Amino acid sequence: MANTPSSQRLQHQVALVTGGSSGIGAGVAKAMAAEGATVVVNYAHSAEEAKAVVADIEKAGGKAVAVKADVSKEDEVLAMFAQIREQFQTLHILVNNSGIQQDATFLEMTLEQWQKVIDVNLTGQFLCAREAAREFVRRGPQPEISRATGKIICMSSVHEVIPWAGHVNYATSKGGIMQLMKSMAQELAPHKIRVNSIGPGAIKTPINNEAWETPEAAEKLLTLIPYGRIGETDDIGKVAVWLASDEADYVTGTTIFADGGMTLYPGFADNG
Repeated sequence: MANTPSSQRLQHQVALVTGGSSGIGAGVAKAMAAEGATVVVNYAHSAEEAKAVVADIEKAGGKAVAVKADVSKEDEVLAMFAQIREQFQTLHILVNNSGIQQDATFLEMTLEQWQKVIDVNLTGQFLCAREAAREFVRRGPQPEISRATGKIICMSSVHEVIPWAGHVNYATSKGGIMQLMKSMAQELAPHKIRVNSIGPGAIKTPINNEAWETPEAAEKLLTLIPYGRIGETDDIGKVAVWLASDEADYVTGTTIFADGGMTLYPGFADNG
């Protein structure tokens, strides 16, 4: 395979980032575009935000388009992948990033709150990963572009391992993503399709701004982060680029936690 500059590790590849219109998804989309990928920025509702991400990518010299689809709906996922094939012929990278929270105590949580989070966070990842894998197998290897036939990155969370009272639906979805990712990785490895997850900790995004927007909230949050800072979306973007690149070609079936040490259970640091 021909060597490319380190700043273009994803050159000639098409990447789909679901939920790419804001937060971590937007950070990942921009990071992949900066490395040479053509990025499909998926959104479910926020067309203006998605277009703004595309504009930022294009302003920086990259290539991107915005595509609408609710990942929890099979017909919309199928239509999105058909559009990608029509416009770009194929796909090389899927970042399964779409996710929502609908919080409630366990005793008060409604079936609707439970089902909506599972539908988007877990079923949505299944549907998109299935279609991506089908496309990778259909296309076959392109060793001149990527050593792997295809790459799937599931956006999980520290809560695939850390229980989270008041967020049972969300934590359950992330625990499910862990086994979805590992089982897909096991089954798809013979096709040279790599599947991994990223487990972000506390990242400054709109979904959790209440946890860090005031000095008091930030100070409380930092007690859970041994490394002493709250993460930025760029921290996750860099991990996603690496996982999608040939530098990570021998990595499959694992979760990389980018969490400043949150999964080290810092509450036990002085009470071991």
